[in-house]
Amino acid sequence: MTTIRQDDLAKSICDALQYVSYYHPPDFIQAMTEAWEKEESPAAKDALRQVLANSRMCAIGKRPICQDTGVVNVFLNVGMDVHWDASLPVEDIVNEGVRQAYLYSENPLRGSMMADPDGKRTNTKDNTPAIIHTKLVAGDKLEIEVAAKGGGSEAKANFKVLEPSESVADWILSVVPKMGAGWCPPGILGIGVGGTPEKAMVLAKEAMMQPIDIHALKERGAQSHAEELRLEIFDRVNALGIGAQGLGGLTTVLDVKVLEYPTHAANKPVAVIPNCTATRHIKFELDGTGPAVFTAPDLSLWPDIEYEPNAIARRVDLDGITKQDVANWKAGETLLLSGKILTGRDAAHKRLCQYLNEGRSLPVDFTDRFIYYVGPVDPVREEVVGPAGPTTATRMDRFTRQMLETTGLLGMIGKAERGAEAVDVIRENGAVSLIAVGGAAYLVSKSITSSRLLAFEDLMMEAIYEFEVKDMPVTVAVDSKGNSVHQSGPKQWRARAEGSISTVDLT
Repeated sequence: MTTIRQDDLAKSICDALQYVSYYHPPDFIQAMTEAWEKEESPAAKDALRQVLANSRMCAIGKRPICQDTGVVNVFLNVGMDVHWDASLPVEDIVNEGVRQAYLYSENPLRGSMMADPDGKRTNTKDNTPAIIHTKLVAGDKLEIEVAAKGGGSEAKANFKVLEPSESVADWILSVVPKMGAGWCPPGILGIGVGGTPEKAMVLAKEAMMQPIDIHALKERGAQSHAEELRLEIFDRVNALGIGAQGLGGLTTVLDVKVLEYPTHAANKPVAVIPNCTATRHIKFELDGTGPAVFTAPDLSLWPDIEYEPNAIARRVDLDGITKQDVANWKAGETLLLSGKILTGRDAAHKRLCQYLNEGRSLPVDFTDRFIYYVGPVDPVREEVVGPAGPTTATRMDRFTRQMLETTGLLGMIGKAERGAEAVDVIRENGAVSLIAVGGAAYLVSKSITSSRLLAFEDLMMEAIYEFEVKDMPVTVAVDSKGNSVHQSGPKQWRARAEGSISTVDLT
């Protein structure tokens, strides 16, 4: 009989989370490299290069791939012949492992879990509790799959109970364009079909962690309806032209995974959950001989590249910049920012707008300043700041009018597209919205030369800081005239896929 010790499970969970924080799965690296090599869109190719350079830097430096170090998802297959040497319930043991991983001093991970989710939203500070799924299975082993799932991609999960005669592929194709770029494509679509609503969602989460093998499937051909569905959705989604970071390009998904389960005759539940450029998961087994051992992947798996900005990138000094200066920037243009920027995301914006509504003075002067939507990882050793990639700009749309019209704010930096109303507000105020590459957090942090806390310290990673940056690479997402690269880029590459690019008006 196998005996699983409490400390072995906790340590294995801890070590697995540390491991996936800085090592992409090898199949993901291979697929991302192939996408980068074949990409023809300059903007998408540059974004993929940043992601790959960032991934290699993280593998060497053992620092998080993304500042959003994720909600911990744990799948436990517990053998029915397993015996436990433990004083805590299994879920408490798992959460102890999570706590150890996220508070590890050599590589602290960002706590993102909020207690009282519809109330005070208080950070639990150690990223517990995990989301745990447990099955009892035959055997005397404990199989474990651990994933750290970012909030940007989780936010794009979709579910619907289709009628039995409706097409799963058609529904997925109606959903993906609405997901925008906040999930940081290219990535993997996990799709669950059947069961009940909650079963379909779990199937989708399990599916997205399966190995990437779409090209092997293409070569041998589909042997089941689920495989036919994978191939159809893969080709049709990539033909949408969304591309890396939503900038337009050849690759939007690296693979499509489908898991099915029997369902009621009147129903066809379907769920889709994307995995992003910071795909992080690992599967392992405990057999009673001790904690799991994780071997570092060979660095030869990564292309030996460093990120070098486009030679024609515009260098911008943010200190003393004016509205007249930004009026010349064009959507899709690459900028290298130097100077001082402010930080702030959801909680900070909510509080700032409350101050404005109450007639209170703001703790920070935003006049002619740029705000970076970021919640960084804590720094270690000589770091100024830990990995500090962008969060989804779309979530700040609801605050954009008030911020632009009442604070003197000149521009914003995030990831993904802005909504139609936010684009109008940006145009009306002669402002701009920029994007940094999601999934390149460690790379971005290297351009930050100093950091100073300014306000709202109690918000922790959501507090307002002032960063000094040097040659921070960004792309103009929405220019002062209201042109959006997230509209023009995918439109161009979708038309190319359809073979009619010459007929498309890109203005």
